[in-house]
Amino acid sequence: AVRQNREKLDVIAQPEIHGNVRTDLPGVLDISGDVLGRHHVVEKSRRRRLDVVAGLAYRGKMLAFLVLFALPLLCMAVGVSSEMQRSKSTQFCLSCHVMEGYGRSLYIDDPAHLPAAHFQNHRVPADQACYTCHTNYAMFGGFRAKLHGLRHVYVQYLGTIPQQIHLYEPYNNRECLHCHLGARSFEEGVVHNADPDLLPAVKANKVSCLSSGCHDTVHDVSRLKDLTFWKPKE
Repeated sequence: AVRQNREKLDVIAQPEIHGNVRTDLPGVLDISGDVLGRHHVVEKSRRRRLDVVAGLAYRGKMLAFLVLFALPLLCMAVGVSSEMQRSKSTQFCLSCHVMEGYGRSLYIDDPAHLPAAHFQNHRVPADQACYTCHTNYAMFGGFRAKLHGLRHVYVQYLGTIPQQIHLYEPYNNRECLHCHLGARSFEEGVVHNADPDLLPAVKANKVSCLSSGCHDTVHDVSRLKDLTFWKPKE
């Protein structure tokens, strides 16, 4: 019984410790609560500062990504789109020295010259005359025209310009019919209907609009010095 009483006294006499603070003394419990409260406030403020710093770091990384990667890509896309559109212009096509004669042939004062008649009478857009006639109107025709244009630029600056320029492939009636099919002047033309088999053969690309002898005078650059030219009014 004495031993049990001593153990109980030891338990009662053992001080209560919270952290490094004894709470068995008068007023200590209140002091420890105040210390813990202040520690909680300090820790909450520290975490808030860390969150703010992390947020600023994330925004900085996003800004750096936009400036170093997204913005240059956007500028490149806009620039490429603008230059691709400009490459359709007649002025761009004729900017190479070798194309100077072909540009002059658009002003030949003779309706028998096919490019001149189309250009001067706005049968094709005057500002995109070359692209309109020399683009393949099949699937991916515009893309192929751009690839050919890139090849022309390469030859102009790094390659050897041929003495005589030829088409990559025979001119397809499809490019003519893209505009003329269904037009009254084409469907009811006297020459086109003189032979009942002619018009169906032209539409089927069995008789060429150019090589058949009907419209065979195109860019006659070799005879430019012997021809007269139309001067548009300002």
